[in-house]
Amino acid sequence: MPPGVLGNIAADPVARVAAAYRRIAEVDRPEVWITLRPESEVAAEAATLARRLADGETLPLAGVLVAVKDNIDVAGLPTTAACPEFAYQPEATAAAVERLVAAGALVLGKTNLDQFATGLVGTRSPYGAVRNALDPELVSGGSSSGSAVAVALGVADIGIGTDTAGSGRVPAALHGIVGLKATLGVIPAHGTVPACADYDAVTVFAADLDSAVSAAAVMAGPEPRDPRSRVWPADVRLAAPLAPRIAVPRPEDLGPLSEPYREAFARTVAGVAETGAKTEEIDVSVLLDAARLLYDGAIVAERHAAVGTFLDTAPAGADPTVAAIIGAAREKSGSAFAADLDMLTRAKAAAADLLRGFDALLLPTTTEHPSIAAVQADPIGINRRMGTYTNFCNLLDMAAVAIPGAPTTDGAPFGVMLVTPAFADQVAVDIAARLLGLVNAPLLVDQGVDLAVFGAHLRGQPLHWQLEHLGARFLGTVRTTDAYRLTALDTTPPKPGLVRHGPGRGAPIEGELFRVSAAGLGVFLAELPAPMALTSIELADGRDVVGFTCTHDAAATATDITHHASWRTYLRHRS
Repeated sequence: MPPGVLGNIAADPVARVAAAYRRIAEVDRPEVWITLRPESEVAAEAATLARRLADGETLPLAGVLVAVKDNIDVAGLPTTAACPEFAYQPEATAAAVERLVAAGALVLGKTNLDQFATGLVGTRSPYGAVRNALDPELVSGGSSSGSAVAVALGVADIGIGTDTAGSGRVPAALHGIVGLKATLGVIPAHGTVPACADYDAVTVFAADLDSAVSAAAVMAGPEPRDPRSRVWPADVRLAAPLAPRIAVPRPEDLGPLSEPYREAFARTVAGVAETGAKTEEIDVSVLLDAARLLYDGAIVAERHAAVGTFLDTAPAGADPTVAAIIGAAREKSGSAFAADLDMLTRAKAAAADLLRGFDALLLPTTTEHPSIAAVQADPIGINRRMGTYTNFCNLLDMAAVAIPGAPTTDGAPFGVMLVTPAFADQVAVDIAARLLGLVNAPLLVDQGVDLAVFGAHLRGQPLHWQLEHLGARFLGTVRTTDAYRLTALDTTPPKPGLVRHGPGRGAPIEGELFRVSAAGLGVFLAELPAPMALTSIELADGRDVVGFTCTHDAAATATDITHHASWRTYLRHRS
């Protein structure tokens, strides 16, 4: 278990449950929950879990308390989507939540939301406006308001939300917590009431990045019950480079920001250079234009396809703003929908061109932090502004990690997002970790092939860029067994040749271990020049990994440098 909130729970899940319910009583925020499970029920599950742990069972999320947005099914609890008349009793738990429970997590209950996941403010619910955890006069952000507030108040360790327009990110920004929105389909949406089925993502809130990523990694993976679920591709990038290039918007693209947020974003960007990253301003207007299609275009017809027929019956519990938005979509024509899909295809291509050569895009998460009263006075206009920088993400099939940025001058939370192309989620996590000052980034993507390098591909050496280009992840320093000899080859750039001679006929040779995607390794091998080759290398710790070697004839005519025990030592001696 990585460090963070989750790392301190498994020792006593019963005590953690008791503390959570004491906290629920202390904060007195009933509007956070639509269905809160009785403490006795959750405590009994925690006791069973404690016995399993005592018997030696290993569960990665043992005792983690989860708050689930009430448009996501949990068997035994009603799903309302924040509309009482819509409520039903699901027979099965959503796949993502099911995986959390299988890993030892405990569900506290179902949380309030902007009705039918339509909104970014957290006030559009007959169960009450969800007040901000830090200032009850301000909005909590939506639509995943209750899940975010449950985390921000210290009740739940993990909040599960959904994100179509930014609902898994805006509430994180307004509370100074982390919101992780993976590439569409990586976390299956099975068991979720759809908002826009093609653009919905199940998301995670947590107090820290390690906890959010730990939960997301458990939830991720293909799901046959979700036709839109996806797998990490064979060429998935497994790491950000040592000095990532980060795009940031031009000053003219920041016009919608409130003045405190504009100043906080400037200080956040200024601090990026301290992490070793490089920033460059770009014109993000193509992304902001695409964002408008989610509500202003015919794409909103997907919301009507999801729940429009139900809302046409005029249920008493329907939120008038939500009903008006979804009802208006009834008039969208098929040709208008097709035209918008064409516009999105063109916007995706333009976005790919715009961000080519960059590792991520850094954006403010939202534009302002309004009061509940202000939103009640202007429910459409403020909500529209708050999605300025989030709405495009799912439309253009991009991943995002929302983290705290520099606070405003009066100490209020301010949030930023690391946005990447689809399946570059680990790159976003790595860069987010650096901006947060973490020494080690947690692993969301844990797959690939381990590759040992001993010369020109070491960090700081002339060919290391090839590994970075493939998104390879540094795992640490390694040594071979004493069966290997090292030679200095006559190549450009200079390279060593590592050749196995047999146990005791060489020396332990120092190298570095990287993890590279399966397809990346194939690219690497296809481009490998003579006399280099890849083979199985025996490490001193007993592992066999793929690694560099060279042909015996090349080694026979090269200078033997085995006594240096590493390429770097040889280079220092030579200089």
